[in-house]
Amino acid sequence: MFATKRTGLCQIPKGLFLVALMSVSGICTLAWSQVDSRERTAPNEHDPNLNNFQVFEFRRYVIKPGERQHFAQYFETYFPEAFQQLGAIAAGSFLERGNETGFTWIRGFHTIDDRAVANAAFYYGPVWNEHRNTLNDLMTDSDNVLMLCPLTLERGMSILPAVDPVTEPNGAQGVIVAQVFGVKKDDVEAFAKAAEPAFARYRAAGAREAAVLVTLDAKNNFPQLPIRTDGPYLVWLGILHDDEALDKQFIPLTQEVAGSFTVSGYLRSAPALIVLDPTPRSRLRWLPSWK
Repeated sequence: MFATKRTGLCQIPKGLFLVALMSVSGICTLAWSQVDSRERTAPNEHDPNLNNFQVFEFRRYVIKPGERQHFAQYFETYFPEAFQQLGAIAAGSFLERGNETGFTWIRGFHTIDDRAVANAAFYYGPVWNEHRNTLNDLMTDSDNVLMLCPLTLERGMSILPAVDPVTEPNGAQGVIVAQVFGVKKDDVEAFAKAAEPAFARYRAAGAREAAVLVTLDAKNNFPQLPIRTDGPYLVWLGILHDDEALDKQFIPLTQEVAGSFTVSGYLRSAPALIVLDPTPRSRLRWLPSWK
């Protein structure tokens, strides 16, 4: 699950710019059927550009000991709006529990072509150029990246509204859970179908399903940013109200259903459960209007 060590992020020779823009590969093959009676988060109807993201990077960084809060502050201060202006989105950013050096965030793009264009524009642009040394100096690894797409159109990620500084004065709340499954080649669709009863139990226990994402079968069209090639993976993302919901309901339930995942025969390894605390401005969070 972990990438090799790296000393700096995207200090790219300008001669490779056109390569990043012109290297385009196939889109994700979406599979399986619609889920019945599943409550979803409402899309941002006021801004159609905040809907229909079909490519996601699930990025897990290793930050130098003692520097994670500083990294999160820099990240949230400079980058979310910079990505949004380019048509991409910082869908959520988190501190990983049980790992004091883990910072995770999710970046979304409307299409695989948009990924190459937006990443090139950002990493050659003025915002990253001004702040990259500061951010790179706080990281020891940035290569643990899964490139993903929705399992089906109905299981994609609805981008939540930005945190409101007036109605959410304490910042983003809730707990995010990511369950990562290493699936055998050609078995993603079959595993998703076999796992659905367990996912339904998660939802019935109060977890709001944020997305079900799978490895995108496409060439890395911005190779200056490495992605993992040891897939395929399926990632189930959920939103919990608080620690009580996590400790008393969700974690015991994951332990109860764990056997159903392993006996299916579709997995290469035991699933990994990643518990994430939203950073103050994370879009992916528990909304105040939810009861």
